[in-house]
Amino acid sequence: MGAAFVTAFVCLAALAVWGLRHAWQVIEVTEGERQPFAWAYGFVFVLLTWQIAAACLERPVRGRRGTGKLMTAVAIPVFNEDPDLLTRCLDSVLAQSRRPDLVLVTDDGSAVDYSQVRAEFEAAAAAAGVVASWERFPVNRGKRDAQAAAFLGSPQADIYITVDSDAILDYHAIAEGLKPFADPEVQSVAGLLLVANHRRNLLTRATELWYVTSELADRSAQSTFRSVLVNTGTFALYRAEMVRAGLDAYLNETFFGRPVQFSDDSLLTFYALLAGKTVQQPTAIGFTAMPETMSHHVRQYLRWMRGMTIRTFWRFRYLPLNRYAYWQHLLRWVQAFTTIPLFLTVMIAEPAIHGTWSPRILIVMVLVGYGRSLRYLTIRRYDEPWWSQLLTWLLAPLVGAWQYTVLRGIWWYGMATCLRTGWGTRQHGVEVALEHA
Repeated sequence: MGAAFVTAFVCLAALAVWGLRHAWQVIEVTEGERQPFAWAYGFVFVLLTWQIAAACLERPVRGRRGTGKLMTAVAIPVFNEDPDLLTRCLDSVLAQSRRPDLVLVTDDGSAVDYSQVRAEFEAAAAAAGVVASWERFPVNRGKRDAQAAAFLGSPQADIYITVDSDAILDYHAIAEGLKPFADPEVQSVAGLLLVANHRRNLLTRATELWYVTSELADRSAQSTFRSVLVNTGTFALYRAEMVRAGLDAYLNETFFGRPVQFSDDSLLTFYALLAGKTVQQPTAIGFTAMPETMSHHVRQYLRWMRGMTIRTFWRFRYLPLNRYAYWQHLLRWVQAFTTIPLFLTVMIAEPAIHGTWSPRILIVMVLVGYGRSLRYLTIRRYDEPWWSQLLTWLLAPLVGAWQYTVLRGIWWYGMATCLRTGWGTRQHGVEVALEHA
């Protein structure tokens, strides 16, 4: 019996038992018994059940009919990346089981000397039979311009593959990522990203669990309905025709008159969603370096939350009402604004007013955290032993508490300051080096 099947069975069985409990509480409320927040608990439970059940139904595409002839172009923007980490990124792209046709690197005005990296890369590409180019901007122009240079430099491509300069692709990443394009309606494919430097410290290990769980819970549920809202720009694949059609808008996005420099991955996914289906391929795996310091972590998450706020405007305005994507996006916000007052009331207001506090809410949060992240254990990593992965999973309550407190506060602040549309990270130099990744 496969690990994915066992995980799905355990999750659904637990949800069934928990569902009966909530149903009984709602019945008691209708009969006049006092059950504080029973309706709210029931609503949140239904949304959580829907998400977990949908995530468990995700299946990777297995066939590759018609994808062998697709011309692929990999776009790699570079800005102040660690040279050794960039070398590993380029080597992993050239070593693919399904090699790309073109690899286009754009140095976006870095302060780092990449002359040796470039020479070695061009020699390796020639030996591998891959067409390579390396363009350097004299000054920093932003990630979107760097990507656009690669897109415009490969007008014959069928598929654009965006790869961040700190990414390291699994041997079969591109081959697996191309498989969903056998369906002509699929416009974008999200890869599954793992954290390369996750054992560096407690922050990176917790980030690994939080990050991968969001992919295997939120994004997997969306992928089941072919409605992924955000690809991870670190490794994603797009129909080139769709990208070229929206390139001018991509380069000139504004929000209340301010040019937007970040949230490039969510905008490309948004264009893809308007054009057709957007999916995740969980067998297309890459590794990325995550922040190792609290300062870098906060700045990264703040940028993501500002981008999410901006993208929310576009989704509510342009996603059609007959698409699942619109309604699951709406439900996500309903869930957020339901759990926030519920959490504050149960954890702060109720104890302050009535002088009593029940530990049940904490028990529920711990169980939900472990249940929601259970699919993390289905990932078999070749770079760490099973006990280390289990240790990461055991951090689920800590990660949940971090999400409900610190990250939720950053999210609110990000919404309040979404008009600050500058990039916000890695402005002056390398922040994560190879020895830490």
